[in-house]
Amino acid sequence: MIAAIVAASGQRAASLTTVGAWVDGERVVAQSPSDEFFSTVERAAIVGVETLALEVTSKSLAEGFARQWPPSVAVFTNLTHDHLDLHGSMEAYLAAKAQLFMSLLPGGTAVLNADDPASELLRAVLAKDTRVVDYSIRGDATLQARTVTAGVGRTSVELAPSPLASALGGRIELAVSGAVHGQNALAAALAADAAGYSAAAIKEGLASFAGVRGRFEVIAREPLVVVDYAHTPDGLRGTLESARSLCDGALYCVFGCGGERDREKRPVMGAIADALSDVVVLTSDNPRREEPSSIAAMIREGASSPRARWVEELDRQRAIGWAIEHAAARDVIVIAGKGHEQTQEHAGRVTPFCDATTARDALALRDSR
Repeated sequence: MIAAIVAASGQRAASLTTVGAWVDGERVVAQSPSDEFFSTVERAAIVGVETLALEVTSKSLAEGFARQWPPSVAVFTNLTHDHLDLHGSMEAYLAAKAQLFMSLLPGGTAVLNADDPASELLRAVLAKDTRVVDYSIRGDATLQARTVTAGVGRTSVELAPSPLASALGGRIELAVSGAVHGQNALAAALAADAAGYSAAAIKEGLASFAGVRGRFEVIAREPLVVVDYAHTPDGLRGTLESARSLCDGALYCVFGCGGERDREKRPVMGAIADALSDVVVLTSDNPRREEPSSIAAMIREGASSPRARWVEELDRQRAIGWAIEHAAARDVIVIAGKGHEQTQEHAGRVTPFCDATTARDALALRDSR
């Protein structure tokens, strides 16, 4: 979203994310994450990019990235149950994220999510000359949403009165689906404003934002088929809640959990899927060297007295196909957990696998019958 705002201002845009890197509309191809970063920075400098929109992982922050590359604007989205296999505890996970804000350049801006309690802890580590702005979809903030209304291919955010809200015309219109995009748009608007971009560029850039592969990506409309990277309890809850708001029929959730990763979240995600879905199609994610049936059993512990209908199909391709075969035109199917990923890791082997492609193939097969 920030890169879209930069482009709307007439500048050359650059972004580096977990789904790829782009400079002035061209994809940066590299052999490793570090090569990708340096290639992006080098290319951005050559073409005259003034603002780099960078998604920073907690792993890189824990390794000292922000101290070497201090930001002028730092955005906090949330702290959720994730990456505990790497950090060991939620406290250590937050400490890694805090490095981004502790490393802000003098006079820099911290953009905080007022709806996440961890924001108050981040405020405590900021330098005294740091400018702090926040955003909210539930309460008081620098930029606050009164309502977020989501439809298929659109999301509308009505803003509470504020100087920036007035400059934006009191509303943000997006061409992507899902209430989470509304929250992200508030953060992007504040970040771009802090970086000196005009309200006109912010409004135009957000309206032109085409979405990100694997983030509430709409594959089909009848039934509505959505691919999402949701692989944490909070992510799955948000995705299913967004899907439910678009659902006139039954809500199908196709998901699993990764192997050799945080085991504690498995029953939690099972409980969330059971509470928010009508049909849960339990399958494999990236089981790695774990037995898929053991992972599935841990997930089902969270729904010992299930409310939803549960179907277990550990072959992910067949699981997606089953959901598409059984869903009616007015139903919604959420395929969660892998999002943009193009491979699946199982029993020491990495094989090509794409949720979106698999869903399209299953839809084509269904339509041909």
